[in-house]
Amino acid sequence: MNTLTIDGKSLTINEVIKAANNPDIRVILSDPAKKAVSENRKLLESMLNEDKPIYGINTGFGDLANVAIAKEKLSQLQVNLIRSHAVAVGKPLAENIVRAVLLLRANTLARGASGARLDLLEALLDLLNCGVIPIIPEQGSLGASGDLAPLAHMALTLMGEGNAIYKGELMKASKALKLANLNPVSLKAKEGLALINGTPVMSAIACFNLHFAEKLLKSASLISAMSIEALRGTEKAFDKRIHELRGQKGQIEIARHLRETLSGSQIRESHRTCEKVQDAYSLRCTPQVLGAALDAFKHTAEVIETEINAVTDNPLVFEDGIFSGGNFHGEPVGLVMDYLSCALSEAGAISERRTFRLLTSSLSDLPPFLIKDSGVNSGLMITQYTAASLASENKGLCHPATVDSIPSSADQEDHVSMATTAARKTKEITTNLASILAIEYLCSGQAIDILKPMKPSPTTNAAVKLLRTKVEFITEDRWFGPDIEAAREIIESGELLEITNSTSNFKWSYNLKGSC
Repeated sequence: MNTLTIDGKSLTINEVIKAANNPDIRVILSDPAKKAVSENRKLLESMLNEDKPIYGINTGFGDLANVAIAKEKLSQLQVNLIRSHAVAVGKPLAENIVRAVLLLRANTLARGASGARLDLLEALLDLLNCGVIPIIPEQGSLGASGDLAPLAHMALTLMGEGNAIYKGELMKASKALKLANLNPVSLKAKEGLALINGTPVMSAIACFNLHFAEKLLKSASLISAMSIEALRGTEKAFDKRIHELRGQKGQIEIARHLRETLSGSQIRESHRTCEKVQDAYSLRCTPQVLGAALDAFKHTAEVIETEINAVTDNPLVFEDGIFSGGNFHGEPVGLVMDYLSCALSEAGAISERRTFRLLTSSLSDLPPFLIKDSGVNSGLMITQYTAASLASENKGLCHPATVDSIPSSADQEDHVSMATTAARKTKEITTNLASILAIEYLCSGQAIDILKPMKPSPTTNAAVKLLRTKVEFITEDRWFGPDIEAAREIIESGELLEITNSTSNFKWSYNLKGSC
């Protein structure tokens, strides 16, 4: 994909990720979108000639909505809006997230309901296509009226103010535009509001969260199968009939994946007639926990894919008038980000419990801390400490941001979503989960190798072999930090997911659009 055509209606999460991560992809407007934007602007301009008060166009903003603005000051009103609202703080958003923000704001305007000129929309795409990246601090959004403060920093760059990155160098936005052969934009009526009212920052972060979560949850299922195998757990708990009687789709999917992943295991066969009646919950209930997380992922993806194709600014321009609403309110995004936070935290919590069992000889019938010469060697003992620390941190991060509304703008904006906070903390949880899973992967791979000459299943065997390309079998204590990082990189790269594709006929039915 060298070119991505947007129309405001059909963008997918995976397209957002690909375009955000690949600056060589050129984003263009569809012809119908160009027509819709131009016609909508004409409507707005005809209504401006009627001298009626229109919020944010010829009035002040927020609690100043009743203050009339003279025609000759309408452009200055929009410029002042951007300057006064660019008050976000904290470290800058990553460049790929900012690219996603530019794309999502352009996609919203492409619907032709925001009253912006086609020139403004094309100027926004010029920033994206020419590699001018606005510096957008990550903190300061209440999630209603959308991402006002962060987006104002984006709009500053369009105006040639503020700071930007161009070809890897931080500089004044005016210099970045000049080097990219772009001109600063002179905002016209409504356009400042069209740029900063809406949900593209929270939605951009949400897209990246979902893209990462898909890898993590599918990897978690494979890694859990490795642990179940190494602990000689029974596969009876994954019998198709059990899960169909409950009917939860994600649970059925994970149980099916576990059955196919563990198929052909000599390790499993060696304990088929053992005296164990049932396994601990962290093994037996893996389908129930990861399946519920998978369902949360699917629902979240549906909401976010709707949101990235939504018109979320205010007011909106229709043929029979300009109407103020509340589409900028980030509640849909915030609620599903809080939901996904809990789901991913639970995936990490149950992973840490399996790691604990692998390292505890009284529970695993494996050498203490998975090292043969224990005592003089501590083995992987302290890796569980790290997993426990991260799992506990995730629990704290799961406090829902959306229930923490705080009023603003003299109580005109008296209920806000805090959705961008929800998206940001979900991002932290995904980062922690990747490390938790990397530790379980490290431990389960070590355990499976300890059980030689018994052979694991073809799928788990391939997963261990992949691990061994970057992490040597542990015979004595060493610095394990690089081992954890290497295991994490395998998970993050998606290499681990290819194991399932190459060693079995299993195909995931839970995918983001365009996923393999």
